[in-house]
Amino acid sequence: MSISPLAYVHPDARIGKDVTVEPFATIYADVEIGDGTWIGPNAVLMDGARIGKKCRIFPGAVISAIPQDLKFAGEHTTAEVGDGTTIRECVTINRGTADRLKTAVGSNCLLMAYVHLAHDCILGNNIVIANSVNLAGHVTIDDWAILEGNVAVQQFIHIGAHSFIAGASLVRKNVPPFVKAAREPLSYVGVNVVGLRRRGYDDAAVARIEDIYREIFVRNSNVDRAVQNVEQTLPRSPERGQILDFIRNSPKGIMRGLAE
Repeated sequence: MSISPLAYVHPDARIGKDVTVEPFATIYADVEIGDGTWIGPNAVLMDGARIGKKCRIFPGAVISAIPQDLKFAGEHTTAEVGDGTTIRECVTINRGTADRLKTAVGSNCLLMAYVHLAHDCILGNNIVIANSVNLAGHVTIDDWAILEGNVAVQQFIHIGAHSFIAGASLVRKNVPPFVKAAREPLSYVGVNVVGLRRRGYDDAAVARIEDIYREIFVRNSNVDRAVQNVEQTLPRSPERGQILDFIRNSPKGIMRGLAE
């Protein structure tokens, strides 16, 4: 363990092995830091921060400040960061409220500079969020999603696994898995073929996904009818099940398709 004498670490904080804390970092009492993590200069870890192993927290980041939510009543909540995740400069991650009791970022994620995660956001693993992205409260993002710079996400939105959202997009509706999303209002612009192939999806799996979204987003403007057509005309597959389950669990709707 290497803690600079110029850092402030509360004696009740729980610090793992081989943790480095650089000058002027501040670590509050109710904080846990896993083995091998690096805490950069001027980073602030407030009560409720739970940091995994081998993370990197860069200068100016503030993790587990209280929510910017007028309904917050001081309940005990956390802000959690999984193993191997990198938090770049000036990222802010607010802790949860009574709704989910935590804000959580999974393992092996990259949150670039000036990202803001509001209360009760839940992020999966291997997610990349580029500079100056803002997530409102209660947002859920599934594994392997990528959000380019300056994306703004409305509260209670769900972004599916392996999706890709173009820079400066405004996300007001749920974004299903495996897709690329762009334009204003946010619309389907294709399947995230490059990302899927990088993650081991073969040509047959990609073709199945393209067939499903051709039915949902290109041939039909009515999502309910499109889902019915997919069920009746396209073979069962893990990808079909994942896509249809996502749509069924999106009561406020999904983003626009090309047919609209």
